[in-house]
Amino acid sequence: MNNDATDLRAVRMAAERIRPHIHRTPVLTSRLIDELAGRELFFKCENFQRGGAFKMRGAASAVFALAAAEAGRGVATHSSGNFAQALALAARARGIPAHVVMPTSAPAVKRAATIGYGATVYDCEPTLAAREERSAEVVAATGATLLHPFNHQDVIAGQGTVALELLEDVPDLDAIVAPVGGGGLMSGICVAARGMNPDLHLIAAEPHGADDAWRSLAAGRLIPQTAPDTIADGLLTSLGDLTWPILRDHLERVVRVTDDEIRTALHLVMTRMKIVIEPSAATTLAAVLTGEFQALEGTRRVGIVLSGGNLEWASGG
Repeated sequence: MNNDATDLRAVRMAAERIRPHIHRTPVLTSRLIDELAGRELFFKCENFQRGGAFKMRGAASAVFALAAAEAGRGVATHSSGNFAQALALAARARGIPAHVVMPTSAPAVKRAATIGYGATVYDCEPTLAAREERSAEVVAATGATLLHPFNHQDVIAGQGTVALELLEDVPDLDAIVAPVGGGGLMSGICVAARGMNPDLHLIAAEPHGADDAWRSLAAGRLIPQTAPDTIADGLLTSLGDLTWPILRDHLERVVRVTDDEIRTALHLVMTRMKIVIEPSAATTLAAVLTGEFQALEGTRRVGIVLSGGNLEWASGG
């Protein structure tokens, strides 16, 4: 990944590229939740994004950055759901085929939406090795271009447009909190936010049951995810070799939360703000309500990224 792909200029270029294909999502507030948090919170609602999650930004950025000849062969990815839907939508917008490898454990609502958006879905076992092996087979058979769901320069730049919009709408934030799984969203936010306001506190939220980012930051080296166990199904993936260095260099800290804390935050948003979010999105509010975050100085005005709203109702989330 070259330096040009990781700076604010690249994020601004991605913003222009994807503008016709995404929603500029609203920033909402809640007086009651502000009182509970003891802060002013500004919720960037990517649950209202096309496909129901921020992933549409990165997918559109990568799909529309392809040269015509390359795009004409179609695109492929492996994803448990949100990027799968986003790639299907972006490919449909460009009029090209989409091939998506999905683990058999993927939520049914996300699988159905991916197929509904026009992608061809290929099943695989729910392991990273199986996903990568099946993806290689699909690419070999179709000639499609493989677009990684987070470890790709154009995807990272696209995800960074979340921070670009948030800081345009609320320029005087003290901190931004976003969830971290593979790190595409958080690394894009780091790039954009550091370019716009170097003094911002940048904090990631992560489940205790899938805490490779926390462990990696503590150790100062990339530690792979092993046996993740959390209701936040969008945060099960290991960091990538492109996302990890950005997080290592720019993240202030990772705040871990329990599944019970995620459930509490999910219920709070849905009952008080009357919007639907998924467990992965609820990690951010859960993190802000922890004692660890409450002890942080200089975080009175906090941007909170609600990453998606593709809730599997039968999951008990």
